[in-house]
Amino acid sequence: MVHHYKRRWNESRGDDFDSWGESWWLFETDDDFRPQRQMEIYDGGQVLRYHPEHIEDAYGQLSEVPLDPAEFEPFRISREEFERLWSSSAPLGIR
Repeated sequence: MVHHYKRRWNESRGDDFDSWGESWWLFETDDDFRPQRQMEIYDGGQVLRYHPEHIEDAYGQLSEVPLDPAEFEPFRISREEFERLWSSSAPLGIR
C-alpha cells in the first residue's frame, strides 16, 4: 500500500539556500513508510523533486529515514492530490 502526505515546514533551510523561505513537503511512501517520491515547494518558488531515478542533487536528497506513521497521519492526502501537486510545479532549474 502506498501512502501520501503533505506537511508544512515552518522553518527556513538554515543553509546557503535559506533565502528560499519556509516550505511544503510532500511524500509518497511504501508499506514500510520509506519515501519513494519526495517534493519540496519553497515559498520563494523553488521546487525540488526526488525519486529513485533522482535520489540527490546539490540542494538535497530523497529521505532515507522511514516516516513515523503516527506523526504523519494528520497530514495524509489522497493519491490524486499528491499527483496533481507532483505534476503541477516545475523542478528547480526548469522554471
